Amino acid sequence: MPRYSQDKLAAKAPVPRQAFTIQEFCDSFGISTAFYYKLKKQGQAPREMKIGARTLISLEAAADWRIAREGAAVD
Repeated sequence: MPRYSQDKLAAKAPVPRQAFTIQEFCDSFGISTAFYYKLKKQGQAPREMKIGARTLISLEAAADWRIAREGAAVD
């Protein structure tokens, strides 16, 4: 069995998540995908980005959306 140096082990470290799928976003915030699409139709969903055929929501967009929702709850 080969021995791995610290450099090789560091190279295999997991890459930090940068975006959610719509399903992951919904699971993270405890909402249904139906409610997500309702919010989207109302113009209240987070910003999305298209990567090929996939639709993703960046962590920054999710955080901005959360902050906006918190502000809306106070108003």
